[in-house]
Amino acid sequence: MMKFVISEPKTRKAFQVEKDAPSLQGMKIGERFDGSVLGLSGFSLQITGGSDKEGFPMRPDMVGAMRKKLLLTSGPGYVPVKKGIKRRKYVRGNMISEASAQINCKIVEGDGNVMEILGIKPKEKAEKPKEEKK
Repeated sequence: MMKFVISEPKTRKAFQVEKDAPSLQGMKIGERFDGSVLGLSGFSLQITGGSDKEGFPMRPDMVGAMRKKLLLTSGPGYVPVKKGIKRRKYVRGNMISEASAQINCKIVEGDGNVMEILGIKPKEKAEKPKEEKK
């Protein structure tokens, strides 16, 4: 089971879905796939990133599915505090494998209410009781 974080750019909302999708193994960051794999028929999704079971992020510029220790200056996996600082960090390659735990993707094409299709109920805003003035 993998966790998919689906972002909808139009409404600026993200949804989480847990599905088993072996057909996505071997795909890379930036590639598009049919949304029917996740239950979103009529939608086209693009892979934007992800992480493995230990939490190491995927990097789009590292080829393959293995985990490696790289010297990073910016980007996924490391954000420097000062300009010019480098750090050696573990990151995962840009390919989805069986070690991937979370896949981030965004909706590129398709119309419809994603919340209804996925069966997610909107959060209800709780009203605060008004305090009486003395």
